[in-house]
Formats: sequence, structure tokens, C-alpha cells
Amino acid sequence: MDTDAFIAVHRSQWERLGVLTRARTLDAADVEELLSLYQETATHLSTVRSTNPDPALTARLSLLVHRARLRITGARIPLWKHARTFVWEDLPAALYEARWAVALASAIFLLSAIVSGVYFGMDPVARGLVVPEAAQRSLAQRDFVTYYFQGEASGFAAQVWTNNAWITVQAVVFGVTGFWPVIMLLQNGLNIGLSGGVMSAYGGLDTFFVFLLPHGLLEITSVLVGAGAGLRTFWAWVRPGPLPRLWALSRAARSLVTVAIGLVPVLLVSGFLEAFVTPSSLPPAVRIGIGALAWLAFLVFMLGRGRQVHRQGITGDLSEDLVGDAVATAG
Repeated sequence: MDTDAFIAVHRSQWERLGVLTRARTLDAADVEELLSLYQETATHLSTVRSTNPDPALTARLSLLVHRARLRITGARIPLWKHARTFVWEDLPAALYEARWAVALASAIFLLSAIVSGVYFGMDPVARGLVVPEAAQRSLAQRDFVTYYFQGEASGFAAQVWTNNAWITVQAVVFGVTGFWPVIMLLQNGLNIGLSGGVMSAYGGLDTFFVFLLPHGLLEITSVLVGAGAGLRTFWAWVRPGPLPRLWALSRAARSLVTVAIGLVPVLLVSGFLEAFVTPSSLPPAVRIGIGALAWLAFLVFMLGRGRQVHRQGITGDLSEDLVGDAVATAG
């Protein structure tokens, strides 16, 4: 099918349908015309999808048909229902879809953190080449703990939230490159491992975990999820499966946006924990317990609720009416 010719023939009908869907009032003749144009445009959309799935034209017609259907049925979905659908269905589905990529990101991070922690903790020569002995002593005796007592807690929380969000955004935006999330994971793993190794060498390993785990469980997991979702877009680009490459990449990218938006409040919670719980006077077990509960709640939401909606066929992508992602493929 010649797409340009098809558009030239039917453009006037689509433009007229657009005018009718936006009109404030419709008389009997307008309603009849709206119904007729809606049926014709729906047929055009089906033709485009089955013969020449042009992404731009399919998206345009899908949106036009969707708006016409709403005008005909008079259906209006309240904003709170859209928000509920996003939080309770789309977000956990998108998180669950990225679970294996997140597992890979977690393995990369944990491996670099554990290896560097053991290496620098046991080898004083290597540790001294990276961090001078005076700086090591200062970190173990004062700097690591005093970091969590900087200024007003609310301002510190905002600073932490902004910094973590920026790290996650980098993983999301540059995830399609494939190498950027890996570099970021290795760098963060090495830094945490080095800090742990220094603290361990000076007998402060317990302090390291007491001041890291209350917020770090949720914070690090959020970064790993962002990196994993970014890696998933890279994999969709490399191995698109039965879909055209750009379509597979677009689908993964839309789910990635869902994940990125959903991580904003999660990072806000981790910033709150870092500012108000980590440096608090609560017993260490209570502080770690609060952080662990927040972390487990997120995992249940991602894996438990995500698995439920995944079984219902929800992927975290936009609906077919809006993006027209059904495309004819060779079996």
C-alpha cells in the first residue's frame, strides 16, 4: 500500500472527524456523520495495521479513533482512575517486566562491591594507593558518620533525593547505550566497596552497615531498577524479537518512562529515611528494621503485585488505542 497516496485520499475525512470530535455541540446530522466517519476511520486504521504498519500514521489514527469513540459513548474517565491504574497496574507491570534486567544490574553491582570491599579491606597497600592513610582514618573515625548530620534534615533529604534522582535519570536516559548503566553500576559498587573496606580495616564495619542499611536498601534498589530498565531498552534494540526494531525499542522506552516516574516517590522515601531515620537516636536494630520494611514493601509491590498484573496481560505500556502497537508479523 502506498502510504502517501492513502493519506492523500482520506486526509479530508480524518480532518473532518477531528473537527466533529472537538465540537462543543452536535446536531442530528453531525452525530450521524460522526458515526459514519468513526467507522470508516476505524477501518482505515485496521488496514494500515495489517498492510503497512507505519508508526506515525498508526499513532495518529489510533488517537483519532480513540477520541471519536469517547465522544460517541460519552465516556469520561476521572483523573483519579487514571492515577490509580498507573500506580496499581501499569507501574508494577513495568517493574516486573524489567525483573531479569534488574537482576543482572544487581549482580554487577554486588559483585563489584563485594570484590572491592574484600580486596581493599585486606590489602593495606592497595588501599593506601587509592585513599591516603590520614583520609582513611578520618573517614572511619568521623567523616562517614558526620555526613548524615549535615545541616537541617529536610534540606538534606531534598539534596539526597535530587542526587539519587539524577543518578537514576542517567541510567534511564543512557540505558539504550548499554555501557553507561554498566559503568555506573561498577563505579558505585567500587565506591561502596572501598568505603566498606576502609571501615572494616579500622574496626568500623558495624558502623558502616548501621548507617548504610536503613536507607541504602531502598535507595540502592531504586538505582538498580533504573539501571535494569535502561538495560532492557538496550536489549530491545539489539534483540527486538518479532517486532520491527523501532517498535520494540519504542515499547521498551514507554515502559521505561513508567518506571522512571514510579521511582520518583520511591527515591523520595529513601531520602526521607536517610535524613530522618539513619541519623536518628533510635536503636540500630530499629533503624535497620524500618529500612528493611520499606525495602520489602517495594519488592512485594514490584514482584508480587507485578506478577499478578503481568498474568492479566498488562505490560506497563500505553494502551493499544493510544499507540496502536499491534503490528502484523511473520509467524
